[in-house]
Amino acid sequence: MILSRVKPAVGAETEGSIGEKKKKQTVPSLEEYLQQRDYLGSLTLLEFQRSIGEKEENTDLWICYCAFHLGDYMRAMEEYKSLTRRPDCPAEVWVYLGCALFFLGLYKEAEEAASKAPMSPLQNRLLFHLAHKFNDEKRLMRFHQNLEDVTEDQLSLASIHYMRSHYQEAIDIYKRLLLQNRDYLALKVYMALCYYKLDYYDLSQEVLAVYLQNVPDSTIALNLKACNYFRLYNGKEAEAELKNLIDISSCSSEFAKEVIQHNLVVFRGGEGALQVLPPLIDVIPEARLNLVIYYLRQDDVQEAYNLIKDVVPNTTQVYILKGVVNAAVGQKIGSRDHLKVAQQFFQLVGGSASECDTIPGRQCMASCFFLLRQFEDALVYLNSVKSYFYNDDTFNFNYAQATVAQGQYKEAEECFLLIQDENIKNDYVYLSWLARCYIMNQKGQLAWELYLKMGTSSDSFSVLQLIANDCYKMGQFYYAAKAFDALEKLDPGSCYWEGKRGACVGVFQLIVANKEPREKLKEVLALLRNSGNPQAEYIIRVLRKWAKDNRVLLS
Repeated sequence: MILSRVKPAVGAETEGSIGEKKKKQTVPSLEEYLQQRDYLGSLTLLEFQRSIGEKEENTDLWICYCAFHLGDYMRAMEEYKSLTRRPDCPAEVWVYLGCALFFLGLYKEAEEAASKAPMSPLQNRLLFHLAHKFNDEKRLMRFHQNLEDVTEDQLSLASIHYMRSHYQEAIDIYKRLLLQNRDYLALKVYMALCYYKLDYYDLSQEVLAVYLQNVPDSTIALNLKACNYFRLYNGKEAEAELKNLIDISSCSSEFAKEVIQHNLVVFRGGEGALQVLPPLIDVIPEARLNLVIYYLRQDDVQEAYNLIKDVVPNTTQVYILKGVVNAAVGQKIGSRDHLKVAQQFFQLVGGSASECDTIPGRQCMASCFFLLRQFEDALVYLNSVKSYFYNDDTFNFNYAQATVAQGQYKEAEECFLLIQDENIKNDYVYLSWLARCYIMNQKGQLAWELYLKMGTSSDSFSVLQLIANDCYKMGQFYYAAKAFDALEKLDPGSCYWEGKRGACVGVFQLIVANKEPREKLKEVLALLRNSGNPQAEYIIRVLRKWAKDNRVLLS
């Protein structure tokens, strides 16, 4: 929407009028403000002119234009509506109103407004985007056919490709337009956004740098640079980059403020999520998804599910997140239906032509096979992306579980020990699998020490049972005996005595074979004395006689 401004004719300038003109020239003109993309300055000047009655013919339209470009779509909508009530309102204002309504998410109202405007390329582009929002493929193709080989229409087509996750198609359009118009530097930002979505963060940064050299205060570009830093490095580095955006004047736009607030929550690992994200759910599409992620990290899977259950997936990220949420709910409440839905979402992403060779796509196929308990297939995909997730605790946890299910205990142990997240390390699944790895790798002592660090709970009781049985099975009878002894104390009337008896005899056999130090015989006798079973006395007599014959001190 570029409006022409016709300057009124003026008479010959007198000497006094020349002096007055020089004074007025100290204030930038509207054209100068617009050339600098200083829409706040433009709006301030226009409002001042309107307030003192000096407004020109198109002042109201320029006020709408500046409000729109500041991201204040509500103000733009109100100004446009005010114009439509005038009898001399230009017919094309209806399509401008439709654009403002579109950016407010009022799609039905936008369509109604656009239908009142005369046919034009802008109206076609607006209806093209509305058809996409309404998921009306038939109308989408009709408006697509009306697009011409002009810059504005091709940019509109590229944006639809972008929103449909057809990032390479969008890049192809941008590259072609850049060859024709090398001074259209903003296309570099759009290309950088596509590369970002394709996970090519280095390439995105490289393309973006060209634009920032010429326009160092761009809100969109600086924000994308911060997001690239978040992906390439960490939240701290990204936040440092975002501070450059906070300091510049363009942040006077509401859109910039909302984006900064949103991204700061993400960069800070969810800090302030409940205060910042809920009001932004209908403003920034990613706000809802990041709030879902926050709830998942807080283990509030029900809230996460409530927030995303009615969302119709239209991007890879939404499909993946719906899969993760359904998997979490399914595991939490033991629902096979939720797990089946999760498996289907993962399979859709991992099996799609556009995602099958991407890192998220391979992770999805791994998750699909993991839920199907086909761990050998899951490991094929996990191994293909392992180098990208060396320090990722969640990846290492899943990878370790898959390897241990395949009996690869040494590799599983190494992977479990890479995990730093205390929430995972205190989880029963982690503790029980790590204990099993220790035992299978002939490190029963470490498994026993792991149990001793646990408090008294049903989880510690289960780990104790695991140690007792697995150590017995693997011939590590000393720690099996200690575990069965602890179990017998907790439940004297059970059959744990039989396991304890066998383990104590097993330790004795290893001592006789010189595979265990003789000093352990004293501890075995103490374990047997703890039991009230009459069979213990007979075993004790045999052990004491052997100790006497072999000059082993028991006192």
